[in-house]
Amino acid sequence: MNIVAMIPARLGSKRIKSKNLRLLDGRPLVCHVAHTAQAAGVFKGIYVNSESEIFDGIAKESGIRFYQRPAALAGDDATNDMFVLDFIDHVPCDIIVQINPTSPLLSQEDIRGFVSMMIEGNYDTLHSVKEEQIEGLFEGKPLNFDPLKVMPPSQHLKPVVLFSSAIMAWKVGNYRDNIRKFSAGTFGGEGKTGYFTLKGFSTIDIDHEEDFKMAQLAIAAQKDPSRAEPRYYEPGKKFRVEKDVKTILTSDGISDIDFLKENQLMVNLKEIIAHHDNGKAWTRRLINTESNSATLISQLPGEGNRLHHHNDWNEWWYIVAGEWEFEIEGVKHMVKEGDVVLIEKNKWHKITAKGKRPAVRLAVSKDKVGHIYKEDP
Repeated sequence: MNIVAMIPARLGSKRIKSKNLRLLDGRPLVCHVAHTAQAAGVFKGIYVNSESEIFDGIAKESGIRFYQRPAALAGDDATNDMFVLDFIDHVPCDIIVQINPTSPLLSQEDIRGFVSMMIEGNYDTLHSVKEEQIEGLFEGKPLNFDPLKVMPPSQHLKPVVLFSSAIMAWKVGNYRDNIRKFSAGTFGGEGKTGYFTLKGFSTIDIDHEEDFKMAQLAIAAQKDPSRAEPRYYEPGKKFRVEKDVKTILTSDGISDIDFLKENQLMVNLKEIIAHHDNGKAWTRRLINTESNSATLISQLPGEGNRLHHHNDWNEWWYIVAGEWEFEIEGVKHMVKEGDVVLIEKNKWHKITAKGKRPAVRLAVSKDKVGHIYKEDP
């Protein structure tokens, strides 16, 4: 069976300028579903369908094909049926699967499951939907609840089912029959129509500026699943969050704080150490950008920082000189010059200088990362 994927991507967009070319996580929006469709491995051909040749280059870079629709089918008055019919008139296929680029978090598993359901269920039309298990109205009338009865627990409600428009498919023969009979085929017309339920991030649909922000946050969460690790209130335990780096360093016993010479093209750690008064604790921030920071910290034996953790940031330390005792989740480790130590988020840790001479470490993190401390009862 010849199953072809088609990704419609107009150049114009009223609500978000050039939406399909807008970068999301460093890639044009249209590339996200293109790469996912490839990785799913269920299509004999994958096409970007657009009136603009700029998408030809994007398609080639993504390793897929380009179909240039007529300019007349690029306006706001062009319906889904019009450009689907044009496409199947020029690209032979038994089943056409339309994947919309405005659903960039559609997964490989979603696509494989969708195509499998289409084939195994012998559907003529298949649409993706999402379920909302909450009371719904249509034109002011209740859909799934009785306003004269007690509000039921939400888990007992029948969900309201909404089209997601992320992915849809048609058997080409049945689709043409519906076009001939009803001048419409998108919703299924006559034939067997099914509905494939999407969940979670896959249901994110980009229509407005806020949707881009939501998608970016979802991508960040997917890349870093530990952000979603649950934490709960514990009776009797209180915590305090500090974010100002100078305040944190001062509380750790460091009074000589230099943040005036950061972001120089090149510095030498040995020269910086040699030019400081190493009879007392000092610190100098070397790097401070929107993505990371690096701070050189020197302390005397017995000095260090307070027990804390970061709930949303991993940091690491390079031991420049001397010896330190690192306590991580209650386990103590001796570290020395040349060692690199990773502190994962949510792990309680503290470091203390040991030995008989000043110890120096390079702390690599980010400005204004929350330091969470336990408060004394």
